[in-house]
Amino acid sequence: MLRELSITQHSFPLVAPFRIARGVKYAADVVTVELRQAGRIGRGESVPYARYGESVASVIDAMEALRAELVAGMGRDELQVRLPAGAARNALDAAMWDLESQLSSVPVWVQLARPPRSTLVSAITVGIDTPERMGEAASRIAGAGLIKIKVDADDPAARIEAVRRAAPLAHLIVDPNESWNIELLRDMQPMLECAGVELLEQPLPADADDALLGFFSRIPICADESCHVTADLPRLRGRYQAVNIKLDKTGGLTEAWRLLRAARVDGFRIMVGCMVCSSLGITPALEIAREAEFIDLDGPLWLQDDYPDGVSLQGGFLLPPLPAFWGG
Repeated sequence: MLRELSITQHSFPLVAPFRIARGVKYAADVVTVELRQAGRIGRGESVPYARYGESVASVIDAMEALRAELVAGMGRDELQVRLPAGAARNALDAAMWDLESQLSSVPVWVQLARPPRSTLVSAITVGIDTPERMGEAASRIAGAGLIKIKVDADDPAARIEAVRRAAPLAHLIVDPNESWNIELLRDMQPMLECAGVELLEQPLPADADDALLGFFSRIPICADESCHVTADLPRLRGRYQAVNIKLDKTGGLTEAWRLLRAARVDGFRIMVGCMVCSSLGITPALEIAREAEFIDLDGPLWLQDDYPDGVSLQGGFLLPPLPAFWGG
């Protein structure tokens, strides 16, 4: 049976500017896919990311190039071959999972042989600002179990210390988003240890992380921009102790699940993350989150308006949506 394919662009304004080392974001610009078949609708969402050479237009063009095959019934396995890992494949992969679950009446979590979704603890992110304002932001979420601190190379110690003072009991992740060099990383080690930081995410540029070979850190270093798909894992050994799995990098849940299993076999600790996106972009990642040690899925918290029946984040607790929202 032929399908119908809808590809649309949406922009979700943020509640406040979200600043990281490489820039500031004021809205989440996403691409949404709907696949219709036999009265059922499978949905998916992705966030094109300029860091990886993507734009809304390029992602839509990549999808449109496969329209005839998608309408004719292309499946997830063929999709992995026809599109590279990235945002275009992610949205289509998610829509296929959702549609399959509805047509078969078998929820995604059953297909993956996992228990039903449950409440999880997610990090809440403090974006880059003055140390004083970052401390104020942290004080408002001090009761959250896990806080992620965005920093750059401009006095990161002051920013981390401000958050730690405001949230003395929180577990901390620090994310420089590739903005440090090896000298700053080395200099920051005593301070990070003193602050009780539990994970350091992608301190060096992905094309400069050879400097991590032989580098000793008591704090696990997590690959984000350096880790996209399963094939990246051999290169990460000896450089990183953890990997951040994001569906917009892996090109969807299908490859993310493979990466998860392979990374665990290789001894990497698992983090699951997201771009700033809506609940539709987050929900497929919940299947990975239940297997992760560190969860960073607060993207919808930054939106002025999210899907009313989507995920709910309350004090660091991430409540999944009802099964009908996505994946059965």
